[in-house]
Amino acid sequence: MLHLTANDFSAEIKRNRLPVVVMFYAAWCGKCAMMKPLVEDIETAYKKRILFCEVEVDESPGLAEQYNASIVPTFAFFQNGRLLGELQGVMEDTTLERHLQKIFRNC
Repeated sequence: MLHLTANDFSAEIKRNRLPVVVMFYAAWCGKCAMMKPLVEDIETAYKKRILFCEVEVDESPGLAEQYNASIVPTFAFFQNGRLLGELQGVMEDTTLERHLQKIFRNC
């Protein structure tokens, strides 16, 4: 996953032609640590079709606030720089993947 901060978030999300999934997480969050390997597996399956990124909420609190990431992990889904939806909390990989397919129908 590409690590983003407040310094490069907007540029990366807006300039990327691929749909983007951003996982907002905290280094201290056990649930985030549980989700990360699942997200990395999904990332491998969608390589070159969807860009997966991560934002550490304590490192970029303004981004966390802007995208309502008060619960970690929070997943934000973007296409053409536009926020399409969010998911919060721990979930099974199949739930996340179904949501990806629903939001990004053509990927």
